[in-house]
Amino acid sequence: MAKSRRLVDMLMFINTKRTFTAKELAEEFGLSVRTVQRYLLDLSELGLPLYSEKGRSGGYKVLKNRILPPILFTEEEAISIFFAYQALQYYHDLPFDAEIHAALQKFYVYLSEETKKKVDKMSAHIAFWNPKRNLDTPYLKELLEASLAGKYIEFLYDSKAGQTRKQVKPLGIYAHNGLWYCPAYSYDKQKVLLFRADRIHSLKVLEKDKNISLTLKEWLETEPVNSQPISLKVTLTHEGVRQCKGVPWLENHVKVARDGNGYIDTITDGNELSYMASFFYTLGTHAFIEEPRELIEKICCHAEETLRRYKNEVGTKGTKDE
Repeated sequence: MAKSRRLVDMLMFINTKRTFTAKELAEEFGLSVRTVQRYLLDLSELGLPLYSEKGRSGGYKVLKNRILPPILFTEEEAISIFFAYQALQYYHDLPFDAEIHAALQKFYVYLSEETKKKVDKMSAHIAFWNPKRNLDTPYLKELLEASLAGKYIEFLYDSKAGQTRKQVKPLGIYAHNGLWYCPAYSYDKQKVLLFRADRIHSLKVLEKDKNISLTLKEWLETEPVNSQPISLKVTLTHEGVRQCKGVPWLENHVKVARDGNGYIDTITDGNELSYMASFFYTLGTHAFIEEPRELIEKICCHAEETLRRYKNEVGTKGTKDE
């Protein structure tokens, strides 16, 4: 068997084991211990992170960051990997940003010149665009690792009330519209709350907790429970339909008529009225709220406050001009 083939087989065998001895490898591959040691030196030079322990109970250990065996890709598969990453490049931060860049650089080096040209050319003609957000999210990796380890965390969070301290158990992280989010179980509220990752500061990982086993995937696939169900009825213009179709919490509830106008008739959570008022206020005359009355009142308050502020501004400027 060629040495290159033997090295690949040995690499795949080693990757399945945490610890091993040169004697075990010699018996597995029918080689002498001295030959195995030479092969291990070759693999180490290729990047396999090996640690050797001397003594009667010694042997070899593969360090935490183990190397993967060689994988053969078709040209189409190679290109697809680059464009899978392209879908994430508009995010300011990624959980394993440095590692992703390093992996792609290694991958790119071994592409044929023809494939490199194809990747470079296609990069100028296709994009998975997200709004570019220049917000720092330094704790993405810690949030992900805490969710994987089943640990709960403590951090300071920027909210409307200012910075507040939270103790929660993260379910995972997900990206949407250029931002990173972390749903987490709150011990104080006894329910899952949603946090913006860029508003998290001074994160500290605490001990493991086995009581909550909900995963991010399970949470995303679960229909939200309305703790205070209320009726939401809204008439929409063509532009109102377009705007509401662009937000995840409304898109499935928009019904469109033949003329392009539409309406919403659904049950929603009364605890989210303030958020809904802010959203529908931005639509102006393109959305007319029929129910609930509380939502209409909140939108009117937004309008009155805005009008009062501009009136004060105009009045102040008029006085100065005089």
